[in-house]
Amino acid sequence: MDFSIHHDGKDWVASCGDISVAAPDLDSLDRKVESELGKRGLLSEQGKTMVRMCFDTRTIPEWIRQYAQHYFNRVVVFGG
Repeated sequence: MDFSIHHDGKDWVASCGDISVAAPDLDSLDRKVESELGKRGLLSEQGKTMVRMCFDTRTIPEWIRQYAQHYFNRVVVFGG
């Protein structure tokens, strides 16, 4: 599952389709993503669920994008 991630000046925000969650730190964001996926029945019951979070570079100044093409991306695994 692929999420987009950015910081809105207050919170980290992760979104994928109609799912959008926000939290002040990445650990809390991970827990909220896991909770939301669980509510929607999107977590694997047999094993692990891998969530890729790709930073939305549109949220950083255009002049720096050439030097930080991805800023950071992360993979979070839930379960198992």
